[in-house]
Amino acid sequence: MESRNERVNESLQRGAALIASHRLHDAIDEVEKALSLDFENDDVVATLKYLNFWKDRHHRMVALKDSFERGEYFLAQWGVFQEFAGRIGAVVDVQMNALRQYVFGEALEQYRDVYRDQANRDADLLVRIGRCYKGAGDYDRARRFLHSASVQRPEDAEILAETADVHALVGEISTAKALFREAFFLEARKIDISRLESELITRLVKAVEDRGYSGDALLEWIPVFGFLYGVLNVKRELRSIEYGRLKQSIYELERDLRENAGTRDLVLPRLLNRYFWLIDHYVAVKEAPGKVEEVLLKIRSVDVNVYHQYNA
Repeated sequence: MESRNERVNESLQRGAALIASHRLHDAIDEVEKALSLDFENDDVVATLKYLNFWKDRHHRMVALKDSFERGEYFLAQWGVFQEFAGRIGAVVDVQMNALRQYVFGEALEQYRDVYRDQANRDADLLVRIGRCYKGAGDYDRARRFLHSASVQRPEDAEILAETADVHALVGEISTAKALFREAFFLEARKIDISRLESELITRLVKAVEDRGYSGDALLEWIPVFGFLYGVLNVKRELRSIEYGRLKQSIYELERDLRENAGTRDLVLPRLLNRYFWLIDHYVAVKEAPGKVEEVLLKIRSVDVNVYHQYNA
């Protein structure tokens, strides 16, 4: 005869399968059976709280009239749910994985409804569809939609970072590093790091956080330490127009650093990152060594610690 614990675990497993197949109400019924067997089981209590959270959100979602709005609402609730689950304190991995399938799958259905009209297939929609596929673990489709979005907006930092994340998740590390570095160079503060899941980037974010950085300063320092730690170190030669923009950006940031001391926490890492890019370009085009030394002296003048780490 099965023990009570075995029957509870079987109910939880059946509940997870029902969640993943989008049968939320049936999942609640199944988990309530487990609760009747053991009302003190932490996993059962936590799972029921998870399900009631999403039952409430699903009711709110279907009340919205617009498919895109429904997708936006449901996808946004994933972050809210993660905080909610953290407060509960008991993270039940099997149910959490099933809920990922449910939440991102439900949001995907809403976005796909919008996608049926070809006139709506802009980068904003494509990146959301890609994000849903990534959340559901379908990385091939995620990559396809994110690449389509980046074709429409090739200099969008958020899209590039999401694309890099998928490449990292499937083990295409060199491509991921190049795209992450590009994204943080273009506009670090536009990147929502809470959406990034690959170990490549999450470990780097944690390392920079451990140095005491947060908010916008954290985002600006990520590419600096990413380069120094050998994580975001894939280099490329700049096109002529990019080189011109880089030099202009450096000039403006150097001026800001001199004249606006209050913005140093944001301007300094942005400037350092651009110095790194300039050195890489000089090396790639075999510029005279004096040019590289000139940039290194600038790095030393603005942050001697970064200078020593760079030359370590």
